[in-house]
Amino acid sequence: ATVTVDDTGVGIPAAELPRIYDRFYRGDDARRRSDGAGLGLSIGKWIADNHGAVISLESVVGQGTRVTVRFPSLITAQLIS
Repeated sequence: ATVTVDDTGVGIPAAELPRIYDRFYRGDDARRRSDGAGLGLSIGKWIADNHGAVISLESVVGQGTRVTVRFPSLITAQLIS
């Protein structure tokens, strides 16, 4: 199963992408003024990791961000066990 979430927000600069899953990381000054504590992606990654899923993110400044979570199939999970 795959879950994809797209937005048309400001995007995330490439230099910030390595830190996006860090707890409390909120990026540049513009993001710090917005609501939120910088926990969303770190929680999402924790959930994905604990379910054997892979989370990935693509972002283009000025165009938006796409987050994709790919969960292993039940058949694959049974073969691994």
